[in-house]
Parts: sequence; C-alpha cells; structure tokens
Amino acid sequence: MDYNKIAKDILNHVGGASNVKGLTHCFTRLRFVLKDSKKVNKVVLEQIEGVISVVESGGQLQVVLGSKVTRVFDAILPMVNLEGSEINTESEEKGNIWNRILIAISTMFTPMVPAIAASGLMKGFLTIAKIIVANNGGDITTNQTYILLLAATDAIFYFMPLILAYTSAKVFKANEFIAMALGGTMCYPAIVTLMTGEEAVSMFGVTITKANYASSVIPIVIGVFILSYVQKFLEKVIPEVLKIILVPGISLFVMVPATFMVFGPIGIYIGNAINFLYTGMMNISPILCGAFVGGMWCVFVVFGAHRALLPIGINDVAQYGHQNLLAFAGAANFSQGGAALGVMLKTRDRNLKTVAASSTISAAICGITEPAIYGCNLRLKKPMVCAIICGAIGGAIMGAGGVYGDAFANNGVLTLATYAAFGLTKFIFYLVGIGVAFFGAAILTYFVGFDDLGASKVKDKEESNHKNEEIKDPDITVASPVGGNAIPLDLVKDEVFSSEALGKGIGIVPKNGEIVAPEDCTVLMVYPTLHALGLKLDSGVELIIHVGIDTVNLEGKYFEKFVEEGAHVKKGTKLLAFDKEKIEGAGFDTVVLVIVSNTNDYSKVAGQSGAFVDNNTEIIMIKK
Repeated sequence: MDYNKIAKDILNHVGGASNVKGLTHCFTRLRFVLKDSKKVNKVVLEQIEGVISVVESGGQLQVVLGSKVTRVFDAILPMVNLEGSEINTESEEKGNIWNRILIAISTMFTPMVPAIAASGLMKGFLTIAKIIVANNGGDITTNQTYILLLAATDAIFYFMPLILAYTSAKVFKANEFIAMALGGTMCYPAIVTLMTGEEAVSMFGVTITKANYASSVIPIVIGVFILSYVQKFLEKVIPEVLKIILVPGISLFVMVPATFMVFGPIGIYIGNAINFLYTGMMNISPILCGAFVGGMWCVFVVFGAHRALLPIGINDVAQYGHQNLLAFAGAANFSQGGAALGVMLKTRDRNLKTVAASSTISAAICGITEPAIYGCNLRLKKPMVCAIICGAIGGAIMGAGGVYGDAFANNGVLTLATYAAFGLTKFIFYLVGIGVAFFGAAILTYFVGFDDLGASKVKDKEESNHKNEEIKDPDITVASPVGGNAIPLDLVKDEVFSSEALGKGIGIVPKNGEIVAPEDCTVLMVYPTLHALGLKLDSGVELIIHVGIDTVNLEGKYFEKFVEEGAHVKKGTKLLAFDKEKIEGAGFDTVVLVIVSNTNDYSKVAGQSGAFVDNNTEIIMIKK
C-alpha cells in the first residue's frame, strides 16, 4: 500500500493543502478543519484505497482509515503547511458555538488518549498481579517494583494540569511553555501540601479557596483560556524589543494569582457541578443511566458529541480513583463489535465480510469501534439499531451491578482487568454486561438481517427502471469482449468502478471464460496477475478490461493469456482465458468491467445494458 499516494489523493479531494486549516488524528480517523467544506469531493474520497468512510461531524471532516491512520497522517503532514496552527480550531467557515466547543474539547483531550489508554492497560495488568498474589496469601502493594509501575499509571492523572496546559495552549493560541509553567505551579508538591493542610491560605493578604489542583481538569483549561487574552493584550501594548521578556513574565505574574484567587476555584466549582449532575443521574437509577450511556454512546461517537463527555471520566479517575462512564460505554463498544460479527456471518458480499471481520476484532479486542460503525453497522442501518438495543441492555446490567473501573481505558479484551479492581461481584456484572452486548448484538443482527450491499444495489436499480442513455448517430461503437449479460456500472459491487471514477463503461456477467478483442486494437498492457488488460482501439478509444472484483488477490491463478504487450490484433482475437467456475468457487465475483479510460476525451460515452451480448453486440456508444 502506497501511503504517500493515499495521502496525496486525500489531500487533493479535501480541496488541496491551501484549504486545510488544521489536521489531527485519533486512533482511526484523520480530522480536518477546513477553510471551505464546499471544496470537498466526498464521493471520490470514499473510494480512495484504504478509506473506510468519510464523516462530517462537529465542524470537522473525518476520514476514517482504521489502523492505517498514523502512516497516512505521517505522509500527509509534510504536504500541508500547518506551522503554528496544527490544531487550530477556528475555520474560516464558522460553525455554530456547539461545534466549536466540541472541536476545542476534542483537540485538548485527543492527544492524551493514547497515554491514558496505556495507563489503563498497565493498571489492568497490575490489578491481575495483585489479585493472583493476594489469592496465594501475599501482598505486592509494598513491593518496590509494583510501586514504581503503579506510579507510571497514576502520573498522567496527577500531572493532568501540566499536560492539559500544553494542549489547551495549542487550542487557545497561548504560549505553551508559560501555560505549562502555570499548570506545573498548580500541582507543585509544596502547593499541594499548602492547599491540603489545616491552615487557611492567603495571597497578597486575601484568603483564597483551598483546593487540591493536582489531578484537576477544568481549572487549568479556564486559566489557559484567560492567559491567551492576557498574552494578546500584552503583545499589543509592549514594544517589540521588550516582548521576549516582558510578555511571558507579566503573563505569569498576572495569571498565577488570578488562577489561585478566581479562576481555579471557579473551575473546581464547575467540576463539582458536573460531577453532581452525573452522580445525581446515577442516584436516580443506575440501571437507566447505564442503559442510556450503553445505548447512546456510539450515537454520540457518530456526531462527535462523546468528546464532551470524556472529561467526566478523566476527572473521576483523577479526583476519586475510579469511573463508570467508560464501563457503560464498554457495553456500546462490544455491541458494535457483536453487530459487526452478525454482519460478517450474514452477508454474502465478500468485501463487506472482510470489513466486518476486521471491525469485530478491533472493537472487541482494542475497543476501537469506528471501523464497525462506519464500515458496516451505520451504512446498513439495522445492525446499528441492534447494537444500540443490546448496548443499552448491557449497560443496564452494569448499572445494576454497580460496576466501576480504576483507570480510564478503552473497553476491550485487553483492558478487562481494569474492572476487576473493586471485587469479584462487580467484575462478574461487567462480564455479563459486555457478553450480553456482544453476543446479543451478533445474534439479533443475524436474525433481524439487513439489506445486503449487493442486493440493495440491484433492488434500487430495479425500482428506478434503469434506462440506457441514448446517443444518436454515435461516432464510435465498441463491441463486447465476452459473452454474457450486460449490466450498468452502478450495479457492480466495487465503488471505484460503480462511481465511474476510472471512466464510463459497462459490466458484463460472463457466460464463458474467454476474453476476445472487441475491435481491432493494440495491446498496451497485460497486468502481471493476468486479471486485467489495457487496449488502444484503432479508433483511439482506450479500454480497460478487468475480469472480476478483487481477483488481483488470486495472483494469476485460474487465468491464462494468449497475447503479448505491444501486439496489434484483429477483432475477435482471443486475448485471455479464465476459469469462471473455479474463480467463483474461491469466493470472487467474475463480472467483467469494460471501461473507457479516456472518457474525458469525448463529449459522451454510454454503456448499453439490459441484454445478452457477444462479440457482435455494440455495448458502448461514443460521441466525439
């Protein structure tokens, strides 16, 4: 796979480098902030090799690539000039205030997610080790190795103000290192000791609200937001020659007292209010709360709104050492994987089966659900509904059992132990919840069913009563290279061909396994795996004859060529043979695609479908 080519193609179809205002990525998606979304060619983007889906959400254009995202991101980054605005959240095409808030939250918290996930995975392994040793009468909590490793799992939360200071400064365009100095001050050991002591704390003779800012989330975000405006004001009024010293110096001198006296306490109160609301929902009914989060989490993912909820879970772990938000979200993750499994077992479409299988693994093992959501469940609709129902049931079971995790970690098989830290009973409720979500969604999807991709295309086309485009007095006609039934390209189960991205043409469901020259022509190319030919007709028309869908994977097996590149042949000359039955037996579609690759050289090109064709039947009509 050529990642540079994929990156270049994606960039071209989002409007070019000049249209990119900001670019980040998460586990599976490139996230573009664009100047003008009208320049995006979404149809072509979705057909680029490796692209699973394209989503517009929360003011961003998200290109879903799955596990390939990091390599594509690394390839595309040198092609765009984002210096100083890598995670710029302000598009020249302004979104509404909610979208801008979601983008800001996303770009603040997304960069730290891998480290938080690693922390959760490590804490899960430590929990397993602690349980095993405890069952054998031992205690490893005083072991120095355990203490050192445990520190690594807690460090990201303890120093949360420092980390958030950096990401927030990127969002609000403040000086990152002044912001980090402010965040470091908030979790400085002497300050923590002062704030948690018994004596009152004062600054400049004014008593201030005592709060432990280590592990806090909201206070530093507010502080950096205010810092950005202080910095902008100082840069306007201070002479250029003095800016390098006075702007950072005065900014820090102003913001340290302002944060401890005003904005820090405000942030603590906001955090307490959010926690009060979430705890209130849990107190009303843990079952309903679990069902709501378990059912709706992946709906929030589709709209990008889940980013607004992440700070709740992060804050709970940082402040209290446990969270249940991601436990309930785990039911949603496993239900998406289960629905994808149901799709894999039910579908007859080979490409969809492959996508569904890989999506099941990524959701169930790693907790990464975007491939399942965008690759099969959402596009097929009914599996998404099945996943929502079973996710809600699984979340309700977890709520009934009072499930908690001791880390903030993506839900998957690799992080199961995160939810074993608070006793066997809660852990069993967690396992039952994810089991019901996963297997329930798989079974429900299988029996409820869905409109399979190939079947839905045929159905839609039959309902629309496809009519061939008429070209009166065509200048050029092309005969069929194979005997069979001619079908329009939009019935072909390959979006690259069906979208006419390679050119206009026709599909032929073959009755035999012999490809002949459609007209007098020169053989420009015989593909090494023998499944495709490039021809130049004496009329000047350039054709691609492609046998089957994804038959390149057969690596030439069941194919035989009867012509060499550069040969000039007469109409009807045998060019290629293929074993139709064996190729179909291997699970491949044998439809033959006849594409006019230089379509743009002509005013009109139209395929003629709907009948049995052979080498004496005109299947393509062309007007110069």
